[in-house]
Amino acid sequence: MAGRRDQLMDEFLDQLLGELLADLAVHADPARAASEQAYLKSDREFLGVTVPVGRKVVRRLLVAHDIADHDTVVGLAAACWDLPLFEARRAAVEILVHRREVLVPDDLAMLQDMARTCETWALLDGLAAEAVGSVVTRYPADTGPVLDRWAADPDSLWVRRAALLSLLVPLRRGEGDWDRFCRYAEAMLDEREFFIRKAIGWVLRDTSRRRPELVRAWVEPRLDQMSGVTRREALKYL
Repeated sequence: MAGRRDQLMDEFLDQLLGELLADLAVHADPARAASEQAYLKSDREFLGVTVPVGRKVVRRLLVAHDIADHDTVVGLAAACWDLPLFEARRAAVEILVHRREVLVPDDLAMLQDMARTCETWALLDGLAAEAVGSVVTRYPADTGPVLDRWAADPDSLWVRRAALLSLLVPLRRGEGDWDRFCRYAEAMLDEREFFIRKAIGWVLRDTSRRRPELVRAWVEPRLDQMSGVTRREALKYL
């Protein structure tokens, strides 16, 4: 019986994947595809579908098939991620973002693998801030140790960046785990990776909109240690 259920799920996911790819192909723009591939310095295949259109395609599929259960959401996202097409990977992120409320701490292993293999900020940022961030916000006790490991990951700047950006949304609202972010930022402040430096500054900048004094107190004694990009972002609204 379990084998039959698995077969039906696989067939359903194949159907959904086929519909998604066909809908994306309708909006292909070869000139834009070449431009995006060059901009992102990627070897992946590109259709040249814009971000807003890609989001509409994903949203239409999710609504049309009432896709809201955990296994289908995660299974479809994983199937999209495994494809060589950039827009399929971006669709995987959009699926997880649109249905982030079904994600649970056990999904962090998959999300970490996606972060590790994302290859670009264009896929990582939404995945980290919205999908991972949703799990972190709803399950702080279960996810804290995982994030600690991510923040210290020796092999992937994208995993480390994901640890930082997973804290962004609540901090932007004037809430969130400021102390955890400060620990991570302190440990990464001397990194030479641009995307780490940028992420630290981004979180500081957005947090400063609602809690400028909190950010100023952390930033001022570290100004000489900060890279130029971190400093510029952090001080933008101060």
